[in-house]
Amino acid sequence: MSHNRMDSAAYLSALLAKGFSKSLASRACSLGFLPGQFPVLLELWNEDGLTQRELLDRLEVEQATLANTLGRMERDGLIERRQHPKDRRATCNFLTAKGKSIEGPAMDAAREADQDLFKGFRRFEKELMLEYIRWAIANARSL
Repeated sequence: MSHNRMDSAAYLSALLAKGFSKSLASRACSLGFLPGQFPVLLELWNEDGLTQRELLDRLEVEQATLANTLGRMERDGLIERRQHPKDRRATCNFLTAKGKSIEGPAMDAAREADQDLFKGFRRFEKELMLEYIRWAIANARSL
């Protein structure tokens, strides 16, 4: 029996994520961030000063992955970590001036990467595709 990986939702979703990441990476590099840092930036642009635990709860990534991402972001001057005012075991992650300044250009880069992914789609097709993706993600979360 022959198997076609192009019939696998898991394989296709991985290719889609890779394609978006590659498209975003080419734009993000000049702005000073990596595609894997973008979800953290989004959360901090929405609410600066989140702890690592709060970011973990919102991003659904592994603790070690987030710790490495935050370390790299601190090294690259995008965030600074400060001791939590009430919990000595926790640190809060704050955007630096550099991290704040790239918000507009980074959002533009993400929109352009999105447009690349959906090139040739009509608006309703893109909206339908996004709805299907959200639906599949909700199903995956309930497993």
